[in-house]
Formats: sequence, structure tokens, C-alpha cells
Amino acid sequence: MAQAATRQLSPDEYLQWEEDQQEKHEYCNGRIYAMSGATSEHIRVTFNLTVALGTQLRGRPCEGFNADMRVKVSETGLYTYPDMVVVCGKPDFDQRFKTATLLNPTVIFEALSASTEAHDRGDKFAHYMKLDSLRGYVLISTKTPRIEHYERQEDGRWVLNVQTSMGSALSLPEIDCELRMDEVYARVDFPTLPH
Repeated sequence: MAQAATRQLSPDEYLQWEEDQQEKHEYCNGRIYAMSGATSEHIRVTFNLTVALGTQLRGRPCEGFNADMRVKVSETGLYTYPDMVVVCGKPDFDQRFKTATLLNPTVIFEALSASTEAHDRGDKFAHYMKLDSLRGYVLISTKTPRIEHYERQEDGRWVLNVQTSMGSALSLPEIDCELRMDEVYARVDFPTLPH
């Protein structure tokens, strides 16, 4: 992600500035970062994810939001736009500005790309772990069939479950849903790997 501003901004300055932007920007520690464009694989995966979970969540106490929903990690000051987020129960929004900011996500989903994978796995996950409401973090590869699900246990530990088989499904007990690999990766073309 490229830095979009050279001077330090307060959170309110960032939120006011972001209202007038065509593209989305993340914010952390006074700095604004432009979000990079998405590949066709990334777009397909996030669309498929929205369809799969949207159908399962219909009529349930959990609600999904796409990448237009900004999320704030209050403890660290990170503002970001996950590829998808699900909140169970009543969403808690900071609505001081036109674009609402979700404060209590239950599960966060990120589709990995070459430019963001290290950040999504490292620094961003470290921020997300500070969210008391967060029960799960799901990373979806766009290079190979692989979904990683980090689930927070009652004692605070995070347990990893990985699914790589196209004929299988990954359970998300915190929202009572499952991700079928063939649905998440429908129409996604993976590069042929050398034998």
C-alpha cells in the first residue's frame, strides 16, 4: 500500500478528508495509505464470498458488509476496509461522518493479494486481535485454493484451521456458516504450477 499523505493527520482530519475521496484509504498512526486496485481473481473471490455468506446469513442475527464498510480498531487507531466483515447482534457504528465506521466486527475476511498478503498476515492481524468483539479472521488466497480460518478461543488463544481441498468446506462456528471451497473459488483461474 502506498502512503497517500506526507503530514501526520488526526483521526478526525483523516475521516473528514476521506469523505471527499474517490478511492478508499486506510489510516494508522497519523498516516494515510492508498488501497491498491484488485485483480480479477480478487474481485471474483470477494463476490463469491459475499454471495455464499449472504445467502447463509439471511434471516439470522448476523449481518454481512462488503469492502465499503470501514472498520476501526479503537485500541490501536487503525481504520481499514476489510474485504468483508460479519457482525452478530447489533452493529455498533461511529456515525460522526457520512461513511459509517463499524466498531464491533465478529469475523473479518481478507482476500490476499501479492501487494497486501504480508500486511494482512502480520501488522493488520496484530491490530485486529485487539478487537474484543472479533471471534474469527479468515484469509483467502487468490493464487491457490487455500482458506485460513483463525478462531479465537474462550481463553484468548487463536486456533488455525486451513482448507485446501476444492471439494471440501470450512466451518465458521462463530457465525454458524460454512465456506464451500468450490463456491468461494467459482470461476477463479489459478496459474498452472510446475510439476
